[in-house]
Amino acid sequence: MKKEGNIVDNIINPEVEDEIYQKPIKEVLACFSTLETGLTTPDTVKRIRRYGYNELPQKKKDSQFILFLKQFNSPLIYILVLAMIISFIFKHYVDGYVILLVLILNAVIGFVEERKAERAIDSLKKFIVSYAKVFRDEVLIKLPARQLVPGDIILLEEGDKVPADCRIIHSKNLQTQESSLTGESLPESKSADILYHKSPLGDRTNMIFMSTLVVSGHAKAVVVETGKSTEVGKIASSLQDIHYKESDFQSKVKNLTFIMGSIAIIGAFIIFLLGYFYRSLEFIDIFFFTVASLVSAIPEGLPAVLSVVLAVGAYRMAKRNAILRHLPSIETLGSVNVIVTDKTGTLTQNTLTAEKIYTSEGLFNVDGNGWQPIGRFYLKDKVVNPNNYPSLSKLFSICSLSNKSNLVRNDGKYEIVGDPTEAANLVLSKKAGVERENLLQDHLILDDQGFNSDIKLRATVVSLNQSRRKQLYLVGAFERLIENSDFHLVKDKKQKLKPKDKDAILLRAESLAKVGYRVIAFAYKDIPVNSKSIKDNNYSELIFVGLVAMKDPPRLEVKEAIEKAKSAGIRIILNTGDHKATAIAIARDIGLTSLLSPKVLTESDLEIMSDVEFSKAVSEVDIFARVTPSTKLKIITYLQKQGNIVAMTGDGVNDAPALKKADIGISMGIIGTDVARESSELVLADDNFATIVSAIEEGRVVFRNIRNSSSYLVSTNVAEQITIISSLLLMFPLPLLPIHFLWMNLITDGFNGISLSFEKSHQTALKQPPKKRNEKILNKEVIPFILIVGIIMSISTLAFFYYFYSNFGIEKAMAAAFISMTMCQLFNLFNMRSLHKSIFKLGLTSNKYALYAFLASFTLMILAVYLPLVNNLFRFNPLSFLELIMIISSSSLVLVVGEVYKFIRYSKK
Repeated sequence: MKKEGNIVDNIINPEVEDEIYQKPIKEVLACFSTLETGLTTPDTVKRIRRYGYNELPQKKKDSQFILFLKQFNSPLIYILVLAMIISFIFKHYVDGYVILLVLILNAVIGFVEERKAERAIDSLKKFIVSYAKVFRDEVLIKLPARQLVPGDIILLEEGDKVPADCRIIHSKNLQTQESSLTGESLPESKSADILYHKSPLGDRTNMIFMSTLVVSGHAKAVVVETGKSTEVGKIASSLQDIHYKESDFQSKVKNLTFIMGSIAIIGAFIIFLLGYFYRSLEFIDIFFFTVASLVSAIPEGLPAVLSVVLAVGAYRMAKRNAILRHLPSIETLGSVNVIVTDKTGTLTQNTLTAEKIYTSEGLFNVDGNGWQPIGRFYLKDKVVNPNNYPSLSKLFSICSLSNKSNLVRNDGKYEIVGDPTEAANLVLSKKAGVERENLLQDHLILDDQGFNSDIKLRATVVSLNQSRRKQLYLVGAFERLIENSDFHLVKDKKQKLKPKDKDAILLRAESLAKVGYRVIAFAYKDIPVNSKSIKDNNYSELIFVGLVAMKDPPRLEVKEAIEKAKSAGIRIILNTGDHKATAIAIARDIGLTSLLSPKVLTESDLEIMSDVEFSKAVSEVDIFARVTPSTKLKIITYLQKQGNIVAMTGDGVNDAPALKKADIGISMGIIGTDVARESSELVLADDNFATIVSAIEEGRVVFRNIRNSSSYLVSTNVAEQITIISSLLLMFPLPLLPIHFLWMNLITDGFNGISLSFEKSHQTALKQPPKKRNEKILNKEVIPFILIVGIIMSISTLAFFYYFYSNFGIEKAMAAAFISMTMCQLFNLFNMRSLHKSIFKLGLTSNKYALYAFLASFTLMILAVYLPLVNNLFRFNPLSFLELIMIISSSSLVLVVGEVYKFIRYSKK
């Protein structure tokens, strides 16, 4: 073997790297100073120091200074800059400096908001971690893929994402999807065979590459390149972690911004016409006034505020174990009205435990819980040695050898690597003292095919070395195996399986399924000695061995979550590969149905239906059993045709098409495959159905907060425009100057709009029906409220202005108008915390951010009116304490009117 020091030269030398696929595998292992049993921990520590972590280079972010400068890149800001320049040209220095101050403060607020969103997204990325199955210290463990180093030995199975560039050591039926690298959409067949000639990337059939996906088969491979040295790293590709995409929600925001902008421009045009032609004001004065009203009427910070709302909402969801891969999907979540869910892991605890075994020698009970391989076997309530029963011994052999899972002990706790059902079989055999390593001394696995969800079976070809016989082992759906069995194992002899015996076995299996067990059947057959592949054999004339009944108890919180979902107007559909009796039992346990005999449809029932019958079944039936992935896709399609917004859970490769088709594809973070996660919008970090309901609740809360924030901004801007237009029509002096509107817009919009994004559920989000897909942010329900509070603000402001102008002069009148409009907007903030619920039921302090925003805006308002020099800039004459209290008290009428409106409109609902 070469020494560690030579590895670096080999890896960074392109000539050596290009020849990796041309070398014999022994030479490749020697080149990387590794063995098939893997590296040791000290080796990996050295290599991480030398090569770094297995990560692609991150896109360079803008510096904070550049991010700050970008806040000035907006058409609205250009208008303000133009207004500032004109102010200085015409020697309106006060106006010019105030606009400059507004520009700087607006940029600071925008910068802070974008940094918040950026930090929230960075935090969200930390929740999405890819793992790899790797041999370390001769033990197969599961590690974050970023910890892989050149020389690591990894296992890959169907559904895995390839974590690094690797040379295949050996494989079986391996196919990878390399479209992310080569653009080729068809799967590529792979093998360990050496290539003798120089080959382009797409023809290197003994190599697998980072970011590609395993779509079938399995392999053992050695890592040859990591991080930026991989092929995908060289071309600066992306892992497609968290990214933005155009969505219905973003279209709604653009449409809202366009409408509001159009209204603002029309309003500004009316103001200019009234001021210049109707009131004959100086051009420069009405110009500045029009620009100020335009800027204050357009919520230029709305897109940034909404980005913060989305990012904060997604981060809040992640803390509840629901990880969004695409942020705009959070809005779609709030619209979901159908959840199509699998059973295992999502509704159950995903700790499958084999509790009963049925063979020709009797019904055995097995104790023990979870993945701990310790338990006793009972026959007729007596402890027995399972190895004294030949049928059990054969069953344990099949359990161990027709199995790709592994059991790992970490810190005294047993964990599984692989499929939970196979892991339960492995634990069962270990309880009997049967170890796979010992069996492999006398058995050679020639071919192995993982569980096929279409035929509901997994298969393994085994050579029995001592007897030179070969057998085909089969594990899967009991109906299929019982039907295909012509014999059964009685002790250690095969006997003809009579029809009455088949019926008895089938009855036993169904009786176990009816009480909630997942029932797995085991069978085998002798095959010709020249047979090496599963494809060489059929699945007939089998020898039935026995049944294993497993229990995966429902999660404790699922029943309550289903009740919440139903009360929220969400339909739950159980879509499982289990037997229909098992599906009914679990549906009753979790509260999905209370009927003794609910309607259940199986794959065979659905296959014979016409399109009309299928559509009707999908709209009426809530439990589907023994369904294939293609039927899951069809169910999703028909649900969507009926106008539903569908969320679907999935964990396997074959679930990927249905996950992509669903409005919200939900993959499992623990038991799910990488392929399923790549096809989904939402990843459940805890594989828990209750987390889906929590995510939908959070989606509804985010949309509600977006609506409330938008309504707040619109209502304040409408009030300002009504006030200006009314003052011009009433022949009043202008109640507020351009700098007043600019300052007011600055201190009341940004702080307060963002504070509403932190509003919590109020325990009402799941008590409302789902919103419709095309529901607008500002709907007919909101507009009357906006107009009412806008008119109240305008009347209050103009009334105080007229009173103080008539008695004390223009400067005190402007101060009174400024305080009145600002306080009306601040009191309106509490209105907009909920468009339905009283602020006194919510509690004034239940959203501390709204309280902080109120106090900050109030302080800046007081400083503008009372701080010497500053009030001179604004041309304010300060009010007395009693006058201030009078205006503040009167401005609270906005809150009173809001409470009355909510009571009249919603108290009976």
